[in-house]
Amino acid sequence: MKRIAVPGRASPPPPAAEPGVWRRLGRSPAARISLAVIVFYLLLAAWGCSGWELPDWRTVNYARAYQGPSPAHPFGTDIHGRDVLAKTVIGARTALTVAFLASVLAVAIGLILGLLAGYLGGAVDGIITWVYSTLESVPYYLLILAFAFVLQDRSINLWGMEFRLEGINAVYLALGLTGWVGLCRLIRGEVIKRREGEYVLAARSLGASPLRVMFRHLAPNVLHVVIVTFTLGFVSYIHAEVVLSFLGLGAKEVPSWGVMIDESKLELARGVWWQLLAASLAIFGISLALHVFGDALRDALDPRTRGTKR
Repeated sequence: MKRIAVPGRASPPPPAAEPGVWRRLGRSPAARISLAVIVFYLLLAAWGCSGWELPDWRTVNYARAYQGPSPAHPFGTDIHGRDVLAKTVIGARTALTVAFLASVLAVAIGLILGLLAGYLGGAVDGIITWVYSTLESVPYYLLILAFAFVLQDRSINLWGMEFRLEGINAVYLALGLTGWVGLCRLIRGEVIKRREGEYVLAARSLGASPLRVMFRHLAPNVLHVVIVTFTLGFVSYIHAEVVLSFLGLGAKEVPSWGVMIDESKLELARGVWWQLLAASLAIFGISLALHVFGDALRDALDPRTRGTKR
């Protein structure tokens, strides 16, 4: 609309441009610090993958068993004389890999089923709602344990290729197959609110198919829910991997924070506390950083908070 200048009166300034998501995140010191911590953990995981100047955690040397923290071994050594810092770094790689793969699988399932239930409605909505309501009625960790136990040491044949589900593979598959429920419920509610919007009606009038409407028009408008759920769900998957590894249903061939905590049960009676401390600090650091960054990201992406000062 064209502005009309009134003689003797200054015209009102134009409305300020709405800041982007990254600028809104940058205004929060807690978000910047938490993002730096997350990047640090990612670098740790990359360091664990490369093994560059990392002590070999496979090397057994009983002569240096249970050595306390020192410049050579900042977190000491375990009963086999292996460097606890190296095990912690490899554990970061294990935890982040499992959480990422499980999050991708859960987001894919939750997004697709949520779009189908919210947009199609009827019998499709009823079946999907019944499925996630049934899964949600079972305590989360009991459900994960049941899936991990069933999938452990199983073989799956896909397109003529046989995949052996053991150790860490069964963990992220179990987490992904059980972690989509919350996202599916959120996406379903968002789609129900938006399926009669003007842009959806316009797409229908132009002959767009239901799949095109769902994935071309509705999915981008609920992407903020997916991003926030992905970030906050990351913490739950890390904790679940630790629990499963602690109970012997997770990582076996590689170090894991859960396995380190399990080994430290008997070590505490001998006054060996550094392995438990290393695993606990690692879990605490990534959990706190992801929670703080997820909350800040939710505030930055939430349309109801846009334009507010922080």
